[in-house]
Amino acid sequence: MAKSKTVFFCKECGFESAKWMGQCPGCRQWDTFVEEPVIKKSSSTSAKAGLRIREPQHIASIKTEEEKRFPCGIEELDRVLGGGIVPASLVLVGGDPGIGKSTLLLQMCREIVNKGKKVLYISGEESLHQIKMRAERLGVFNGELLLLCETNLALIEDTIQKHKPDIVVIDSIQTMFTEEITSAPGSVGQVREATGTLMRIAKGIGITIFIIGHVTKEGVVAGPRVLEHMVDTVLYFEGENHASYRVLRAVKNRFGSTNEIGVFEMRGNGLAEVKNPSEFMLKGRPEGEAGSVVAASIEGTRPILVEVQALICRTNFNMPRRTAAGTDYNRVNLLMAVLEKRLGFQMSDCDAYVNVAGGMRITEPALDLAVVTAILSSYKNVPLDDKTILFGEVGLTGEIRAVNMAEQRVIEASKMGFEVCILPQANKEHIKAQGIKLVGVRNIQEVMGMLRR
Repeated sequence: MAKSKTVFFCKECGFESAKWMGQCPGCRQWDTFVEEPVIKKSSSTSAKAGLRIREPQHIASIKTEEEKRFPCGIEELDRVLGGGIVPASLVLVGGDPGIGKSTLLLQMCREIVNKGKKVLYISGEESLHQIKMRAERLGVFNGELLLLCETNLALIEDTIQKHKPDIVVIDSIQTMFTEEITSAPGSVGQVREATGTLMRIAKGIGITIFIIGHVTKEGVVAGPRVLEHMVDTVLYFEGENHASYRVLRAVKNRFGSTNEIGVFEMRGNGLAEVKNPSEFMLKGRPEGEAGSVVAASIEGTRPILVEVQALICRTNFNMPRRTAAGTDYNRVNLLMAVLEKRLGFQMSDCDAYVNVAGGMRITEPALDLAVVTAILSSYKNVPLDDKTILFGEVGLTGEIRAVNMAEQRVIEASKMGFEVCILPQANKEHIKAQGIKLVGVRNIQEVMGMLRR
């Protein structure tokens, strides 16, 4: 007879303890232990006797094969996945409520079934009529798409075993439950056990399972952090609710790069792929305004041009305010300290607001030169030429350091019609002219002299 007991689990790393602790000894996080009832199954010698012992193999005797991928029909999604869907993989898709997770995966299902594959869409939140209404808005489904409204994992496993689909979509993991655990759906124990069951199904049968996960107010997937460790790929769907664009970003991918992003635009008939994100991000850019510059950034292998805005104004308070949207707040403070030290500007009595227009979040150091130039432009109230673009990393001594993939950035800037590119001198020496004037700089003093007086 199975015996139930209560243990404590860490929401971040899944560490198990018999008693509550303020700090997790595994991940060193505070106040992360939650109480969950579990079932301890009795083990028997006869059960162990039936197990087959696997012998370890020498690494030289193991043959490697390239993963057999198949495209899902959405190029932006294929790029983020690393070139397509890998069979027998487990993919977690997280995002804010209403961001478009279900819409994206339903569009993916439409493209896959139209190619002759079989897809099972399991929803624990919506009825069949609701899914059908959204499907009619997205387009025509010509293939075999099966819909199921169920939250019991035992019944879901039986359905998957019976129909043997190529792709399974679970919407969402927080609504699934197993009867072996008495806690409510969405709890740490239920989410962990549900993910383990789905992983066993995916690897055992050889099908790909997409899991939709809700996120917390901090922007991470709700439930234990071990959920992200168990799956093969973790995708985050980001974007502002009032903006039309959406960014799909991979934060974990066992079959590809984690630097690629996919850009979508939300429309009345679903999500549309944005083939040229640079043009999309620069729409509505002001001309001849101080504090506005264009930077060339890299997301994965894709160059994206973004507008960096800065507003510097005097403050009447003893403590000036610093705000950064779309970039690292601490990095902005560091760059302003470099300007005060190396150029002698007094900004301790000024409020500073830095924004990456369009809602994109860029964290790479190549954005430093654009942030510094935008701050200088706003502080002196002198605009930078509209046909000028720049990129580069700024060091603590004010030097402009080289960045990677500089040639791809210059080519993208030339395609978008920019005439002058300000870049690190170390990068200029290795780049041939691409129909654009290249201006190499070594330090921020040289950048200061390029602003129109």
